Amino acid sequence: MTQTTEAKQRSFPSIEFTDSEAGALEFPSSQSRSYNYYKPAKLRATMYEDVTVDVQPDPDRHLSQGWIYGFGNGPGGYPKEWTAAKSSNWHAFLDPNEEWNQTIYRNNSAVVRQVDLGLQNAKRARAYDAWNPAWLKFVERNLGAWMHAENGLALHVFTSIQRSGPTNMINTAVAVNAAHKMRFAQDLALFNLDLSEADVPFDGSAHKEVWQSAPEWQPTREVVERLTAVGDWCELLFATNIVFEQLVGSLFRTELVMQIAARNGDYITPTIVGTGEHDYDRDLSYSRNLFRLLTRDAEYGESNKVLFGEWLATWVPRCLDAAQALQPIWSQPAEKSVTFADSLDAAKQKFRSLLEDLGLDIPKELDR
Repeated sequence: MTQTTEAKQRSFPSIEFTDSEAGALEFPSSQSRSYNYYKPAKLRATMYEDVTVDVQPDPDRHLSQGWIYGFGNGPGGYPKEWTAAKSSNWHAFLDPNEEWNQTIYRNNSAVVRQVDLGLQNAKRARAYDAWNPAWLKFVERNLGAWMHAENGLALHVFTSIQRSGPTNMINTAVAVNAAHKMRFAQDLALFNLDLSEADVPFDGSAHKEVWQSAPEWQPTREVVERLTAVGDWCELLFATNIVFEQLVGSLFRTELVMQIAARNGDYITPTIVGTGEHDYDRDLSYSRNLFRLLTRDAEYGESNKVLFGEWLATWVPRCLDAAQALQPIWSQPAEKSVTFADSLDAAKQKFRSLLEDLGLDIPKELDR
């Protein structure tokens, strides 16, 4: 008789369904679509703050085990060592323009429509026919040359550092700055193309020779190219938005083109250049907030001031040389309502006010 063995019973752990602790709990704001894990700049958090604050991780705040990713031959994440400037809390910076994905496209598309309508109306009204030859030559050479400066800063300065900052708020502001420069350079290129196709004596390729060879533009070109070689993202931002744009960019755009275009029968150029001025006003606003935060830092403020003073000693002489070299173009238009001396004094005064606002010493070169 065959002996049968009883089947062995296997035991399995009983299945227990549990909720994650944080997700299962009910909080007073559980049904809210806004966040309260950070302190907003004002009484109520804005959409910008909700979509940017702490989006970029940081071991000092959230990653208790350090960076979860990194570069193959370098440090992980977003190293603070990428700049000599220091802050006790980089996350304290918030963009006063509150730019994020939606507003970036909305604001830039509005400017593009404005420029496009202006150019269409100019062609329809044959506005270029009324320009005097001297002004056509001025726009042909100098506004075309400035297009190269804007494009160089867009591609090789701001685009190159838009991922270098230690927080998402800084990087987003710099990325928007890059978009501003790129769009403005494109606007100038389209303007140059329209003038080339108009029935007026305008050489649309002259700007290349001017940017590469004209003596008055070579110091400006040198500064732009030197900027592209800077490795410290904070120095690059400081040298460009605080120094170069004040002493060279605003000098050319604000104190010359915007002042004399209408007197030469040109109402189109101020419309286009005005968009670049508006862009820089917004970019200067976030730059001022960032550097004011660094100079007023309770722990590192004084050392940052010393560092910024060293950067000023490097870049102010270079930018003043570039500004002085541009003096001959003030005499090119037929109708000249401003002098170079007055324009430079106005640019220097704005620069002094900016440095005072940042708590920095005025460079001695400005008094020469």
